[in-house]
Amino acid sequence: MKRTMMSLIGVSAALAAVTGVAAVTAPGGAAPDAPRGGTRLPVQRSALLCPAPTSSEVGETAYTAFAPQGAAAIADGKKGTAQLLPAGTVKDTGGTGEGKDKGKKGAKGGAADSAAGQAVPPRDTKPVVPLRQAGRPVTTTTDSADAPALVGTADGTLAPGWTVQQTTSVAAGAGRGLLGLGCTAPDTTFWFPGVSTATERQDYVHLTNPDSTPAVVDLELRGKDGALAGSGGEDISVPPHTTVPVLLSTLTDTPTTNATLYVVAREGRVGAAVQASDSKLGSDWLPPAADPSPSVVLPGVPKDATSVRLVALAPGESDADLKVQLATPTGMITPAGVETLHLKSGMTTAVDLKDLTKGEAGSLVLTPSDSGSKVPVAAALRVTRGKGAKQEMAFIPATRPVEKRATAVDNRGKDATLSLVAPEKGKDAKVKVTASAGSGGGTPVTKTYTVKGGTSLDAVPPRPTGLKGSYALTVEPAPGSGPVYASRMLARPQGGVPAFTVQPMPDDRGSVLVPTAGQDLSVLTG
Repeated sequence: MKRTMMSLIGVSAALAAVTGVAAVTAPGGAAPDAPRGGTRLPVQRSALLCPAPTSSEVGETAYTAFAPQGAAAIADGKKGTAQLLPAGTVKDTGGTGEGKDKGKKGAKGGAADSAAGQAVPPRDTKPVVPLRQAGRPVTTTTDSADAPALVGTADGTLAPGWTVQQTTSVAAGAGRGLLGLGCTAPDTTFWFPGVSTATERQDYVHLTNPDSTPAVVDLELRGKDGALAGSGGEDISVPPHTTVPVLLSTLTDTPTTNATLYVVAREGRVGAAVQASDSKLGSDWLPPAADPSPSVVLPGVPKDATSVRLVALAPGESDADLKVQLATPTGMITPAGVETLHLKSGMTTAVDLKDLTKGEAGSLVLTPSDSGSKVPVAAALRVTRGKGAKQEMAFIPATRPVEKRATAVDNRGKDATLSLVAPEKGKDAKVKVTASAGSGGGTPVTKTYTVKGGTSLDAVPPRPTGLKGSYALTVEPAPGSGPVYASRMLARPQGGVPAFTVQPMPDDRGSVLVPTAGQDLSVLTG
């Protein structure tokens, strides 16, 4: 299914005028300022989806929900509620999930047959992490091996910037590691560069339907030579308020180490996230990359990374030629031997960026070799820390810029590192970072950072005074600031393994442009 972005923007603007739900911006672009005669207002309703966290018997998952303070008053004065509810699960009948053929390459039945299996309703319908006030996170934990996926909404004053994270610690086994994921909003298309169908990987895409009507989803895998041969990735039915896990290796007969997954909801909408488990490198969630764009930013490569792999794709009809640069605290540098990157149309390219950081944290920036090129690309990094048998992987997808505000939750003690990058030379970014009150108590603290254009900054973020529990970090660019991108890393060692996870911090899209009566809606598409 292909739609023009201009059409999507126009439709979204019209819907926003009526519902105040969300704003859509062009891929990789910043949201336009309020048009002449238009008004920027906070959204009145937000939706989030969290996949089932783990099937491990030794896993523990923390859920954290938060809404930042300071949203403008909602027109109807509604105070607001925010909560998640357990979703049902489709049990596998073939080659996916918990079925008897789990893990087999090319198992008969395929994803579509699996999705047509029995839909099992949730055991419990009790709300999870219900939020009653802005400015203070709410947390809960579970050690259940069959914890369900979650679907939920926020409305009123809690809708703008509503953020939920699930953080899972698995101490042992094939899925060991620290798995973190910011729960995602439902959509119709998703790109996942960096997936794998190799024998050492078990990658599942979790498809969750938040609505009361079924969704129909197509999955396509693209390797170094284009679309991977296979069947079973079309017409996957996702029942209402239900999640469907699909093992990617069942979609192709060709084991492929570096691939890109394209998810399209042809009917309805879904949330999508990939849980990747490596036999040697542990496991983590791979969030969807930002919409394909001519220039992409991948923020937050840690200074002690021992391996960094870039996986990228030009999904359109044209090849892409890119400059590869690392934004460091002192400026842009070019990785040795990888000054440029050529992407063939529709084919996934993977490059190992050996010794990329050289002990200095940074953020990867990909820009067109020809400044006039408009060829869109999607990209993600697989980052490894540690050595030998004590290695751990995480993923950093390309992310959207922080236009108005972004939030990361479940920060505890000194386990968090905040990464900020201002990728455009001569355009410094000035950013206000607020550490919220803790879930169990504490006083918010605010600190301002200036990131020189063409550089990145890694910092131990501020912590609330008298912190008890976990807290949220909110990033807000100052008026007139240059473009800025952000991510947050959590590092929680496990028995000598440097377990970590990185969450991109895209703009929370907590406000929407609403035209005045009689205004031409086309001005909203800028």
